Amino acid sequence: MQNRIYLTASEIQDLLGVSRAKAYRIVKDLNEELAAKNYIVVPGRIPRKFFAERYYGGVEVLG
Repeated sequence: MQNRIYLTASEIQDLLGVSRAKAYRIVKDLNEELAAKNYIVVPGRIPRKFFAERYYGGVEVLG
């Protein structure tokens, strides 16, 4: 993986070992959470930092 700002659902699927549908649901839920806080969201992608905060307590394990 390159050092990009966003993660895709397929990358989340690999990281968490979940189904494709579950990975897309995670992205959707996290984007809804960001939108509720008035952040701009990119459909189908989630910021790496926010994902790390929500799933790993802020620990950067994504490279």
